Amino acid sequence: MTSAAAGWDVHPEQFWLRGRRPAEPVVLDEERGVWNVYGYDEAVTALADPKTFSSAHVNDLFPVDVPAEASAGNLLDLDPPDHRKLRNLVTKGFSAKVVAGLEPRIAALTHELLDRVEGDALELVDDLAYPLPVIVIAELLGLPASDRELFRDWVDVLFAQNNEFSTTADKEKLEADLATQHEGLAPMTQYLREHAAQRRKDPRDDLISALVQAEVDGERLTDTELVNFTTVLLVAGHITTTMLLGNTALCLDAHPDQRARLREDRVGIPTAIEESLRFLTPFTTMARATTRAVVLGGREIPADQMVLLSLGAANRDHRRFADADRFDARRDPNPHLGFGRGIHFCVGAPLARLEGRIAIDILFDRFPALRVDPELPPTFLPAPIMTGVRTLHMRTA
Repeated sequence: MTSAAAGWDVHPEQFWLRGRRPAEPVVLDEERGVWNVYGYDEAVTALADPKTFSSAHVNDLFPVDVPAEASAGNLLDLDPPDHRKLRNLVTKGFSAKVVAGLEPRIAALTHELLDRVEGDALELVDDLAYPLPVIVIAELLGLPASDRELFRDWVDVLFAQNNEFSTTADKEKLEADLATQHEGLAPMTQYLREHAAQRRKDPRDDLISALVQAEVDGERLTDTELVNFTTVLLVAGHITTTMLLGNTALCLDAHPDQRARLREDRVGIPTAIEESLRFLTPFTTMARATTRAVVLGGREIPADQMVLLSLGAANRDHRRFADADRFDARRDPNPHLGFGRGIHFCVGAPLARLEGRIAIDILFDRFPALRVDPELPPTFLPAPIMTGVRTLHMRTA
């Protein structure tokens, strides 16, 4: 797989996809003013200690001022106890019982989307990997699934910049980028505000209605908190699954013997998906900021430092994973960090896993000869913090 990855257009910063190892588990990037954590144990330590490695403190270290309202209600930017209070609001919406009950709908949607494929050509992202999870999360939130192209446009705006974390970035350029992003997301903000207002007048059986009526410490969420919270659920609720589906199909195509084995014994599909999450980690990086001086991986990191946890590199740590650069669909145990770890562990992980299992199983059933089109190699998302196919052209016969 390493040789195949060398020919893909993955971001050049994702050196671990080319079989290269970092010199040390923790490395200071003086040019960007950030500490890179590449080691598995070191990443786990940081993720387990939000008091020292803070999410909320990250915005304080940016070269430009980040408005407080940008983080209000944003689960990704919060530390305990605020994080726990907001996360508890959606825990029921993603409970094991709720997720399991979605299986018939997910299967029906998968067949419906694949029924539209004409001829023997399939572009997996556009035809299945994007629309399937976005329809599911839209229906859970109570948003029209027919608006999914709007959602895609807004996600593109969110990840349009280079997404490189730095405390030394050009201030004027960063301010311009943020202004452009704010302008591009204004329609999404208005869209979500309107849906929240509708639910206040006419509550329904959906997550937005639940959020509108929810209270934290006796107070309802503000409009800004509702919009930010819903944005995280909408974006995170589908983009990880989109990458998971495409990456898993790509990994299996590169290993036809393992794919053939899975076709014969479908019980192994969940294990293969976990290996895909390790091998091609969708979100490769999480940013934290130190609140005190701390020693990590033998390096003393001062307080008020930006720390980038490289989950993609950690998932290739040879100290933790045997043959870490080899895709093994039967790897078990597999304590990867593909969904994060600790308090920020992906709330939608059970749903993503279910969607992945159902979709791969149905693809096997419907297309026995499914393979990547040799004339159209896969392309990848351009952001350095993401590893996921942007296009994956496949042949069905």
